[in-house]
Amino acid sequence: MEAFSTVSLGSIQRITTRAKPYYFKVPYCTENTMNSRHPLNTPLAERMRPTSLDQFVGQQHLTEKDRLLSGLLDKKKIPSLLLWGPPGCGKTTLATVLANTLDADFIFFSAVLSGVKEVRRIVAEAEEKRPESNRQTILFVDEIHRFNKSQQDAFLPHVENGLLTLIGATTENPSFHVIAPLLSRCQVLVLHPLAVADIKIIISRSLTDQDHGLGKRKLTLSDAALELLATLADGDSRRALNCLETAASLVSEPDDPQEIPLSLIQEAGQQYHNLRYDNNGEEHFNLISALHKSMRDSDPDGAAYWLRRMLLSGEEPLYIARRLIRFASEDIGIADPQALRVALNCRDAFHMLGSPEGELALLQAVTSVMHRPN
Repeated sequence: MEAFSTVSLGSIQRITTRAKPYYFKVPYCTENTMNSRHPLNTPLAERMRPTSLDQFVGQQHLTEKDRLLSGLLDKKKIPSLLLWGPPGCGKTTLATVLANTLDADFIFFSAVLSGVKEVRRIVAEAEEKRPESNRQTILFVDEIHRFNKSQQDAFLPHVENGLLTLIGATTENPSFHVIAPLLSRCQVLVLHPLAVADIKIIISRSLTDQDHGLGKRKLTLSDAALELLATLADGDSRRALNCLETAASLVSEPDDPQEIPLSLIQEAGQQYHNLRYDNNGEEHFNLISALHKSMRDSDPDGAAYWLRRMLLSGEEPLYIARRLIRFASEDIGIADPQALRVALNCRDAFHMLGSPEGELALLQAVTSVMHRPN
């Protein structure tokens, strides 16, 4: 077996062989686990992480033949990239694929655990090795949006002169959370939530994979259970595999081949907690925008859906009431001045009643205001 060389930089860990680097996440990279890909108690989602583009599921607009990532991997040379997408869509997995494919020094770096001090150490080492090996140094920064502007500035000169190739992963809009000079030096790749069909492929593969999945247990899912699990995942493969692993652990006879009941999928899924949302981030603005557009289109079903989804996700109802006031004032205005009165009465009604009774006033205002001329 080839000898390993290990570089430890605080919360950063890189493992390289003489042939090419291998990618490991920091918590799993210890002396006792270097020779095993997956230590004990590694979650199913991590065990099933693809290591090559052939195993990757979804994001066909980037990974299919003659598409951008496929072409870059064929050339074995990539520019600095920003991978933008929701959780569980494959950002870190694509980084893993790059690490296993490219002949480069690949360093995993978490913006949550590390800072500028570690960046300087990485840069110093890359400068030292560059004249000798002429190898590309790729720095993968997870959750790059958590770096403030001054911290992001530390990457600029080194990305500019090619010392570092930066791959950043973020769930937030890079236009808002990545500084403009760094944004201009990187190509933004947008990753979408996985389709239900893609989630089904990932689940089925996990049930049959005997090396990394649940194949040795010979568990199966009915079509209804598979459909439910893939739907509850809401485009998040990690959520689907976590739910599957939880349901599998609840099977009454864990050593016997059997079908995982639909009831266990429902219990593990906890449906109402699976809505993708954040109070001040990307999904917050996506959903309020969807509500506005449904109201502008006079679509009562769509508007009721988005309203209900925001409320179930924990949105502040008075925020929605204020947006209804804005809609009545800006979109309708003097075409029907009574729309503003309806929206103001809605706010007062909710303020007096609270949830859940006051939510009916929100729905009433939404359906009333949308049918007025705008």
